[in-house]
Amino acid sequence: MARPLLPEDLWDEIAPLLPPPRPRPKRGRRLIENRAALPGIPFVLRSGLQWEMLPVEMGCGSGPSCWRRLRDWQAAGVWSRLHHVLQERLPATGEIDWSRACLNSASVPVNKRGPANGRNPTDRGKPGTKRHLVIDARGTPLGFCLSGANRHDSIMMTTTLDVIPPLRTGQRGRPRRRPDKLHADKAYDARPRRHECRMRGIVPRIARRGIESSERHGRHRWVVERTHAWFNRFRRLPIRYERRADIYKAFTSLAASLITLNSSDGSFRRS
Repeated sequence: MARPLLPEDLWDEIAPLLPPPRPRPKRGRRLIENRAALPGIPFVLRSGLQWEMLPVEMGCGSGPSCWRRLRDWQAAGVWSRLHHVLQERLPATGEIDWSRACLNSASVPVNKRGPANGRNPTDRGKPGTKRHLVIDARGTPLGFCLSGANRHDSIMMTTTLDVIPPLRTGQRGRPRRRPDKLHADKAYDARPRRHECRMRGIVPRIARRGIESSERHGRHRWVVERTHAWFNRFRRLPIRYERRADIYKAFTSLAASLITLNSSDGSFRRS
């Protein structure tokens, strides 16, 4: 039997985060319930279909209606809070490994020009967006941010680290948001980057140009490449079709939540 697009435990986490419904109009078509409309969003995220091609048989309403829910809930901060809620479920089961973290970016071609994109110097100057991602030692997404493809990776290092939310560890004390070590490739090899890590209490493990081989540091950094591959399994993400950056960020946040949700049962790791 195929897995449901919206597991019941995921709906239980999303429902308290949703803003109150808008007043029902006196005339016109009746608004579809949030519970019924929500499965259309992960369906488009996973399949990559256009909103207009959303199957009517799913009972999610029209594609534009689901798009408006995605937009409004992104503006209300629902998707980022959902990722945070799912992250806090993992420390109690030991699924977040703070001993080391990995940081890297992936360039995404842009189909339509808009905010948060720039000329990609590695793709003949074509427009693109970068997804900057930091993960724990197991590959669970801790935080991400978006920028134009023309932004250098090292410039976005501290911005990416600072989006990690404080997470309760299941033990006494303050919530934690900093790993013990940070692994990164030679693109981050700069003295200011190491200083910024130490200022945050993180031991930098950044490969040095002309001194250390990539093979030595790659034994830890491959995990972040695997997580980027997990993101690209959601067929709406490898190419940015959205002109609006907030819509693409909403899709990326939902993908991060689904990966985090599957971390406990190992669905992505087994496949």
